[in-house]
Amino acid sequence: MMAEITASMVKTLREKTDAPMMECKKALSEAGGDISKAEEILRVKLGSKAGKTSSRITAEGIVSVNVKDGKAAMVEINCETDFVAKNDEFISFSKKINEIILDNESDSIDQMMESKIDGSSVESYRKALIGKIGENISIRRAIFKKSNGSFYSYSHGNKIGVLVDISIPNETLGKDIAMHIAAMKPKAITSSDVDPKLIEVEKRVASEKALEAGKTPEIMKKMVDGAVSKFLKEVSLYGQVFVKSDDNKTTIEQLLKNNQASINSFTVFTVGEGLEKKSENFAEEVAATTAAAKVH
Repeated sequence: MMAEITASMVKTLREKTDAPMMECKKALSEAGGDISKAEEILRVKLGSKAGKTSSRITAEGIVSVNVKDGKAAMVEINCETDFVAKNDEFISFSKKINEIILDNESDSIDQMMESKIDGSSVESYRKALIGKIGENISIRRAIFKKSNGSFYSYSHGNKIGVLVDISIPNETLGKDIAMHIAAMKPKAITSSDVDPKLIEVEKRVASEKALEAGKTPEIMKKMVDGAVSKFLKEVSLYGQVFVKSDDNKTTIEQLLKNNQASINSFTVFTVGEGLEKKSENFAEEVAATTAAAKVH
């Protein structure tokens, strides 16, 4: 039985790939409704453009980072609108949660909820804030770490948070690399650390492209190897070209060697990553706003 291809599925695939709507529908049909497989099919047909996920933030909120005495905490707290994400009380709540993570030396959300803010449990405080602000608020994810070297962090408009542990204390280097990670969002420190599942996807896409182009097995192997090598450079931190490089050639690996340093670990949080933002009908939104204005 053929899977039903809904408008919602087509919309999701279109947002992930930027591919034309009809191409998305055809790919979904061919993939039996599997969005990940349909994305691979589009990448084969349309090239790398179809492999880029949407850069739009899909849910609102804030990422808060805190580094203190060789310890670090980072937390993502979500809300419904960007207006609330800029609310002073909401921002203050995120900072208090960060302090709790550091004090507990734990990123367990269950343990966090039982901790206290101004005499109330975090859960009670959260519910009271929801009642006051009028929007749902959730603590989505958090991390706690102790450094093996020196921690450096970077926050981009409270929407992207980066925490990086570098082998030596170097303020300029640490801040530069944290900013680079925010911009380039590597998936691993080195190419050998990249998830094998991601590599397999690249191999399949390159193989399908070579087959469609009618290449010989020898040429196909070279194309696949080349595609994987390019992919690993693009997604591994050490393989990426430093965003502030003057010659547009210096990689992060070379930058670290120049400073006799290495990366122990890094973490990057992007607000709403992997979440789907509620879609509003513009005409309905205008009508609702007008009606609300009449009431008041």
